[in-house]
Amino acid sequence: MVSQPQHVRSMGVRDMTLFTVSALLLLDTLAASASIGVPSLFWWVFLGIIFMVPYALITAELGTAYPEQGGIYAWVRDSFGTRWGSRITWLYWFNAVIWNASICILFSGVFSQMFFPDLSFTIQLAIAISLNWLVTLLTCVSLSVGKWVPNTGAILKLIVFVAVIGGGIAFVLNGEVELANEFSWSALTPEWGSSTQYLSTIVYGMLGFELMSSASEEMENPTRDIPRAIFWSGLIVFSMYFLGTFAILVAIPAGEINLVEGLVDTLRMLFGNSTLGVATATLLGTFALVTFFTNATTWSLGCNRAVAEAAIDGEMPNIFGKEHAAYGTPVGAAIMMGIGATLLLLIYAAVVGSNEDLFWSLFAASGVLFLIPYVGAIAAFYYMRIHDGERERPFKVRGGNSMALFLSIVCIAILLMTIFLFMYVPGSGFDWPVVIGSFASIVLGELLIRFAEYENKQALAE
Repeated sequence: MVSQPQHVRSMGVRDMTLFTVSALLLLDTLAASASIGVPSLFWWVFLGIIFMVPYALITAELGTAYPEQGGIYAWVRDSFGTRWGSRITWLYWFNAVIWNASICILFSGVFSQMFFPDLSFTIQLAIAISLNWLVTLLTCVSLSVGKWVPNTGAILKLIVFVAVIGGGIAFVLNGEVELANEFSWSALTPEWGSSTQYLSTIVYGMLGFELMSSASEEMENPTRDIPRAIFWSGLIVFSMYFLGTFAILVAIPAGEINLVEGLVDTLRMLFGNSTLGVATATLLGTFALVTFFTNATTWSLGCNRAVAEAAIDGEMPNIFGKEHAAYGTPVGAAIMMGIGATLLLLIYAAVVGSNEDLFWSLFAASGVLFLIPYVGAIAAFYYMRIHDGERERPFKVRGGNSMALFLSIVCIAILLMTIFLFMYVPGSGFDWPVVIGSFASIVLGELLIRFAEYENKQALAE
């Protein structure tokens, strides 16, 4: 087991709101959801009501009733034991490893499209690996400094989203330009087809309210500020996603949206070929590049803290629990994440043909691992309601235990459906690299847990 230094309480409600906006508001998710077509607007509203709102309420209750460092790990550990907490946290952390790799390749692809269109895939891969290690470095500094990365990212994301939305509205008001997709009640009707695989990205884009709770001991007042941060960040995120998806569909036919380059294509379509238009699109595209970097940093900050708590409890190998002596930052977990993302980039690059294929393969594999911990967290919410009902809850979901059970069942059902859609492509069958990669990741986690047991026995023997 690893000793834990004192943490500095440096995050207020503004920091927590921007941190959460940075975690949830993803420009890559925007392009993927728009690939569904006009029905994606229906899905944003429908899933926002039946999933995003209940999940936000559940997270607010857990975060204020159990404001412990480690967040999702602590909730599952306290409900079902350290072993299940460790399994959940491993998947939560390893998802970030894979997702960071996908974000880094997304960065290099957009960077190439904007500035060096003829850049080879090999050089794009080298850029992705370099960015990954810059993220690793920043997650090792104090959160009083590191928090400005997600804060900056959130602000830049909002600028890009507002610009895209404003461009979409201007596009609609320009009667001389034909809209790229048909917007009608019939067009909004969902259809089950190959593009439905991207429906999973909408649910994916609604997750992350719990991430700030991984740093509960670094918050100024978690029981007061968590519900406020969740409310404001949720309102901002939903509005930006819905309106941003609309703006992309106004400019680009759904079938032509590229998952890696779709945002840049949209900016160029919306702002035109004039000198001012090109300059605006380039500036916003540059902002988007920065947000890809801040996305990876934000999730690393949270996930590394969660897995470090598992290691401190002796449930993951000691290397994951190594923390900076002065800052209390999870240095060991950060370095392991950097190594893991680098290896994944090299392995996946050897078997795929383009940056778009690489991005989706990594994104889908991370999605499966990412969603499983939320099943555990929501189950922990209901379990604690029943078995720890007398505990003070500064924020509590209304409706009693019956409502808590209903919301838990609905949220878990949607999560399981989303996991399935990440692995299964309607009309094509199972995406076996994603299925095999997800299974292998789970097995790797079990091996690491067993290795932690071995380390503990060795320590006791000495």
